[in-house]
Amino acid sequence: MAENKKFVEEITPRDVDFAKWYTDIVKKADLIDYSSVKGCMIIRPYGYAIWENIQRILDKRFKNSGHENVYMPMFIPESLLNKEKKHVAGFAPEVAWVTHGGSELLQERLCVRPTSETLFCEHYAQIIHSHRDLPKLYNQWCSVVRWEKTTRPFLRSREFLWQEGHTAHATAEEAILETERMLSIYADFCCEDLNMPVIKGRKTESDKFAGAVATYAIEALMHDGKALQAGTSHYFGDGFARAFDITYTSKENKMEYVFQTSWGVSTRLMGGIIMSHGDDSGLVLPPAIAPVQVMIIPVAQHKEGVLDMAGQLCKRLQDLGIRTKVDDSDNSAGWKFSECEMKGIPLRLEIGPKDIEKNQCVMVRRDNREKVIVPLDKLENEAVSLLKTLGNAIYQKALDNLSRHTYNCVSLDEINTSLTEKGDGFVRAMWCGNEECETAIKEKTGVGSRCIPFEQINLSDKCICCGGKAETMVYWGKAY
Repeated sequence: MAENKKFVEEITPRDVDFAKWYTDIVKKADLIDYSSVKGCMIIRPYGYAIWENIQRILDKRFKNSGHENVYMPMFIPESLLNKEKKHVAGFAPEVAWVTHGGSELLQERLCVRPTSETLFCEHYAQIIHSHRDLPKLYNQWCSVVRWEKTTRPFLRSREFLWQEGHTAHATAEEAILETERMLSIYADFCCEDLNMPVIKGRKTESDKFAGAVATYAIEALMHDGKALQAGTSHYFGDGFARAFDITYTSKENKMEYVFQTSWGVSTRLMGGIIMSHGDDSGLVLPPAIAPVQVMIIPVAQHKEGVLDMAGQLCKRLQDLGIRTKVDDSDNSAGWKFSECEMKGIPLRLEIGPKDIEKNQCVMVRRDNREKVIVPLDKLENEAVSLLKTLGNAIYQKALDNLSRHTYNCVSLDEINTSLTEKGDGFVRAMWCGNEECETAIKEKTGVGSRCIPFEQINLSDKCICCGGKAETMVYWGKAY
């Protein structure tokens, strides 16, 4: 190993200090660096490459479902933001304001977008006139600013990257179907591409998006038993349309208000990937979004033919569409192995003189470090199979974690006992629908409502708090 190189630094064990483990991962895996702007992060090339893959896959899903990308301004005039009072009240504590243009005081303050509903509404009011103009299925990829008091890389920062979809429809039925369809697209993406199981459901009234009629969410459970809201989809009804006068002439030649939705996911998903799949050696990346899916490590690369063979194998896999690289640096093989593990590269391919003699290579899975001897003439098939197997395995592992840490409870004491003896997790319990009970449950147990799942289980006829008639089963939990 070269003198100026060192082995990958040890990270804090996950079960010793989860928060420190998480911070170690995002720094030592070269995902982020801290900025001189408090609460803002620099997403480094490796971290940004993960986000680009998330963006690429989701963008294809959006376009396949009929959506088009647009881009709205970063700034929102205060008068425009104030048109929807419920909406602005929900964001007021987190809004950043621009008061000067150069050295001149602005006549009207400009909000740095915390979200773009008002901008889309203003635009829709100008371009929607007839039923022939509907539906409008728009999405934008951008950054938003929310002046958070407590920040954490990917999970909560003052500026973050996301996509926000905004659609307009002729009827409430169409808009509700769109809201539910987009939630399903998010859930499928999380399960199939991020290998992260989620619970689909509706938020309670107290927890819905400001200005929405209904908010739907996908909730994931992290390794430490805390919930992560991984994506949301909102049905607005015609409330925004009335505030912004978004009308159209129907087929019956009547003036009608449109019905709207919005939906979004952000770089928070990257925090979810880390906390769902990572281990004490670093990241474990789902193959679909890994910047490098196979890293080839030439063993004894100074010997004749080793680097040439590594290059040939790399090209074969690249020709198949597998993102592959060769690590031909002067670091030792051990250092390279550790770096592959830290960065969560799904498959490591080792090739050395003895392997070449035997017309084989060794492939190592990141999730369980299982070594597979692969004949070189079967390389492509084995690589595809192992990547698929690894994705399925880490999904099952996360699903097992979800199952082990989901507790059915019929009393507040049972909630407290489960959380104390088994650790944090999702609590499934019946609820009467009253906000007073929702608040009391959180005060007495420390878990808040996460969502009312679409898949209901009747655990009891009584509310877990007041003992009154139960209306629905709710997932409760501590959350990021």
